[in-house]
Amino acid sequence: MMQIAGKITTMPVVRVLSKVAKQALLAPACGCQPLAVAVRNISFSPRQVTSGSDASFHSVSFSETDHPKVLITGGLGQLGVGLAKLLRKRFGKNNVILSDIRKPPSNVFHSGPFIYSDILDYKNLREIVVNNRITWLVHYSALLSAVGEANVPLARAVNITGLHNILDIAAEHGLRLFVPSTIGAFGPTSPRNPTPDLCVQRPRTIYGVSKVHAELMGEYYHHRYGLDFRCLRYPGIISADSQPGGGTTDYAVQIFHDAVKSGKFECNLKPDTQLPMMYIDDCLRATLEVMEAPTETLSMRTYNINAMSFTPEELAAEVQKQLPELQVTYNIDHMRQAIADSWPMNFDDTNARNDWGWKHDYDLPELVQTMFNFIGSDSRIAQAS
Repeated sequence: MMQIAGKITTMPVVRVLSKVAKQALLAPACGCQPLAVAVRNISFSPRQVTSGSDASFHSVSFSETDHPKVLITGGLGQLGVGLAKLLRKRFGKNNVILSDIRKPPSNVFHSGPFIYSDILDYKNLREIVVNNRITWLVHYSALLSAVGEANVPLARAVNITGLHNILDIAAEHGLRLFVPSTIGAFGPTSPRNPTPDLCVQRPRTIYGVSKVHAELMGEYYHHRYGLDFRCLRYPGIISADSQPGGGTTDYAVQIFHDAVKSGKFECNLKPDTQLPMMYIDDCLRATLEVMEAPTETLSMRTYNINAMSFTPEELAAEVQKQLPELQVTYNIDHMRQAIADSWPMNFDDTNARNDWGWKHDYDLPELVQTMFNFIGSDSRIAQAS
């Protein structure tokens, strides 16, 4: 029996079974495992397709009475809770399961189904998918840019090994899989203003490398095994609901919290560092829209999406329209600055807008007003207005 490190090589399943059965009949004393055990030990058994034209056979439209059953990994991060809320409103509370390896806050735990899930535990993850009849999987588990550089082995394990588990299980069970990518998937040799969907990438962070790996592996599984893989390259995401989580663009969240709390903000990027950004509501809506998009409208499997691009000094100026007394200083973090300097200044998302109708709602003034509305009115805002 053909094995590599105890796993059967990934030939079509029918050929594998035929070969195993033949060997079992011809050489019963060879020490091979029984047929049932051999089948169960296949590391992944994605549905096979006979040609590239059949690669989208998993893609179906869901009627109102046949909602998808969604699992969100890394669900306690910046995006997971918000996406769960949006999807539960659309598909029903019990059809969306949040998962993470951390203990959820009480409000999250009581807002809908939550389950412990470690993406590095293949067996546990597979049991969750099977036992809950999952049809959509949204894979948010990842270490972000600056955090990943501080712990490369952990980032490699979570962002790459974890992804492999997700891909295998999604292919095996015919799931529709969403994996986000990022502006960090580009590098210093990429065109930066604007950055198109298809160009040289070559990132220089483990986060960016792992995201390019995810894009390519997802597209490979789509063409090879028919996996319904969908991916958006997110710009920097700004949200009032979560604290900054170690990303290079998180200054654009921190400024609002610091402005309200102390009236002082120290930025770790240069004032003229331009990066693409998006308010979280646009990001979550884009994710739902690309997941619901009919397969025939998708000319590719990985899309840029964008809303606005700005620099720290432009953001600070807009914030100071609300809080004129805000004091902004700059203390450059050279690692984060080097990362930002290798990233796009502006995303070209023409294909997303043409293929499935992407359109953002929030520009910079709306973003700033919305952030202050959510963080809470402060006496300084009242005085300024």
